[in-house]
Amino acid sequence: MGYKILWPMMRWADDRHIELDAVGDKHEAIFANRLTEVTDEQWAEADVVVSAPDIPAEFRAKLKKCRIFITPKVGFDNIDLAGWGAMGIPVSNVPDYGTMEVADHAIALMMSLMKGITFHTRELKKDIKGNWRPALNPYGRRLSDCTFGVLGLGRIGTATALRAKAFGMNVVFFDPYLANGVDLAVGVTRVHSLEDLMATSDVLSVHVPLSDETEKMLNAEAFKHAKPGLILINSARGPIIDLDALHDALKNDQIQAAGLDVLPVEPADPKHPLLSAWTADEEWIADRLLITPHSAFYTPESMRDMRDKGIHVAIEYLDGGRLQNCVNAEFLANS
Repeated sequence: MGYKILWPMMRWADDRHIELDAVGDKHEAIFANRLTEVTDEQWAEADVVVSAPDIPAEFRAKLKKCRIFITPKVGFDNIDLAGWGAMGIPVSNVPDYGTMEVADHAIALMMSLMKGITFHTRELKKDIKGNWRPALNPYGRRLSDCTFGVLGLGRIGTATALRAKAFGMNVVFFDPYLANGVDLAVGVTRVHSLEDLMATSDVLSVHVPLSDETEKMLNAEAFKHAKPGLILINSARGPIIDLDALHDALKNDQIQAAGLDVLPVEPADPKHPLLSAWTADEEWIADRLLITPHSAFYTPESMRDMRDKGIHVAIEYLDGGRLQNCVNAEFLANS
């Protein structure tokens, strides 16, 4: 007998062939664009629910048979893990769909700043002949003379560290939750505090999840410890960086430059002082800040992984009891 797999807030506007391929002929896929389109019977009969946004409690109460909730993304800070756990329902994410893409993007932001890609392009557009000056790049440094710091050596942090190593950079990391010996296996150096990481790194790339502990982790106090000339890269979660503090740190030259794929408020708030100065091309910030629209994860390949990997996790759990990528285990244990 097949399972009923419910998408109550379908995100994609195409023909849903990726989901249908993952479900196969044995199981039934149920799609809706909005929660209110799902009938009470569909809620009650669903074996699996798949949604990037959380399902409000009033709709969760309609679930009678659901045995697993899949959130098809890496982050789960917006999911009521305790609420699902109280219902005895495991929550699984899809932690590996964009690992390579995000690592590539972090390195690309670093390279664009350190090699002056955006800077030179902008200057040449102003005066292609007069600004044909190779030595004009203000941040150019030999990569193999630089230390690349990684905040959080998980899947993406490790992939980014290995890319930095390939450029000959000295790689250090801070991750208090990582078991001893990982540094030896990967061939990187461990430091034991955020302050040491800030003081050691020429480039610092952020790869921690968003939590109460990491929100505004990179703040005015942390920036006080920054090595002169530090370039900050964030392709993890926007709220990890205190944007007000970053504005001040850039303006006061505590931080030389930053590449941000994520922001605390998305879409970006154009009225924030940092973003306002950047969009106005104010002289102090114009070439010291790169922003991309939370796009690090995106390739057609990663989108396919996002949309089908969680389905295979759900079916394997329902078929054989093997639970993968569960992010609310502590709450299940108490249910």
